[in-house]
Amino acid sequence: MADQTHVLFVEDDDVIREATQLALERDGFAVTAMPDGLSGLEAFRADRPDIALLDVMVPGLDGVSLCRRIRDESTVPVIMLSARADSIDVVLGLEAGADDYVTKPFDGAVLVARIRAVLRRFGHAAGGDRPDDGGSAAQGGVLTFGELEVDTEGMEVRRAGQPVALTPTEMRLLLEFSSAPGTVLSRDKLLERVWDYGWGGDTRVVDVHVQRLRTKIGQDRIETVRGFGYKLKA
Repeated sequence: MADQTHVLFVEDDDVIREATQLALERDGFAVTAMPDGLSGLEAFRADRPDIALLDVMVPGLDGVSLCRRIRDESTVPVIMLSARADSIDVVLGLEAGADDYVTKPFDGAVLVARIRAVLRRFGHAAGGDRPDDGGSAAQGGVLTFGELEVDTEGMEVRRAGQPVALTPTEMRLLLEFSSAPGTVLSRDKLLERVWDYGWGGDTRVVDVHVQRLRTKIGQDRIETVRGFGYKLKA
């Protein structure tokens, strides 16, 4: 049990909750399933799971609010579950700090694959070995872009000398940009490298995370190249 990945699953639909819990347990996960947001928050604080799956529409404390409360306390990965792919709730969940989302109804194998992809990148938050780029000032694993410093070994970021708190997904995103400053990275490439998508994904995930990253490291540091993607200003 101690070696199992612990999943907190918050879903108010009894059938979906029980079926999904069984499917995840068959794949080797330990699952704590809760029917509402308030009990989900209590379970999170009591158990400190490895990952949280939160349905957007749950009673007591909705999934977006629960995600925000979790993110205030932890960088644990969060996947939102939404009944509609085009729902504004998807964007709200990502803006609240979720790392990814899955649309309902979902195939159990797809959900497990998405969970494992998130866990892989959280287990390797450094994003792999990235070469230093000649366009940035580098010393002892620290890349400098103006007032922004990225310590690629210590996995720390400072802006004007002050530490910047990033989630592992935001850190991986910044590492991709800082490994090639001035180079335009497409949304599809970022989905593949940061979110580990070997298939097509929703580029809204990238856009929201880029915006969240901008608020932390400076709005002008990451430039939008219309029709192509984003690049880090060297």
